[in-house]
Amino acid sequence: MIRLSVFACYLIASWMLASARLADADAHGPLRPALPALLIGGFGLILHLFLLTHLIFADEGLRLSIANVISLTGWQVAAIALVAAFWPRLRGLSAVLFPVAALGALGSGLGPVADALEGLGWEMRAHILISVAAYTLLTVGAAIAILIAIQDRALRRHRAGAWTRMLPPLETMEQVLFGTIHAGVILLTLSVFSGLIFVDNVLAQHLAHKTILTVAALVVFALLLLGRWRFGWRGRRAIYWTLAGYAVLVLGYFGSRVILEVLLERQWG
Repeated sequence: MIRLSVFACYLIASWMLASARLADADAHGPLRPALPALLIGGFGLILHLFLLTHLIFADEGLRLSIANVISLTGWQVAAIALVAAFWPRLRGLSAVLFPVAALGALGSGLGPVADALEGLGWEMRAHILISVAAYTLLTVGAAIAILIAIQDRALRRHRAGAWTRMLPPLETMEQVLFGTIHAGVILLTLSVFSGLIFVDNVLAQHLAHKTILTVAALVVFALLLLGRWRFGWRGRRAIYWTLAGYAVLVLGYFGSRVILEVLLERQWG
């Protein structure tokens, strides 16, 4: 019931933000048009956090099943969407991010229940939280890259409809994209180094493939940022590099977990 309530709150907030953006309601004030959506989205965020607390935190440790991690990622996407909605030009982007968060919330608690990871110190808990935050930011970056591709294609074909008008201008979208990737790369770097320091035996914990692919994704994103700084990469080249890096990251994290938990019936740790 809570899962469906969160799903509904996020979708309603998305619809209200999109409607306000298309109606140019932002001209009547910086905050008032989005206030109902912010309240509903914020309420959904609180419900979602309550749900995650009961799903993930157990007396014996953390339950980090694939579904729970996806739901946690969705919660962070919703938090980013809620913060972005305070800026009128970014409300169209928030209207797109909220449904992404809704899909994550809908999967809360589904699938096999993971065994709790016991005996985790604050170091490993911090490593896990940093990792999920990095994945979330780069997920948002990948979503923005896809939106830029759709927006660019519509403008090239002179088919700028309601969808394109709702989103921020391309220049703003690219600025948000690279800002998000910068933050994601910083957190991903911290995640890699904290994992190398605090994980006792990477091979024994079935983390070798995940670590290698995560480092590979980090290299791809770092090259993208270098190309942006040195050669001014933008447009389609930036989109391709972003999606390539994200594909490697997803393969390293969720691909490894699917093979380990579903096919081999084992768990990290």
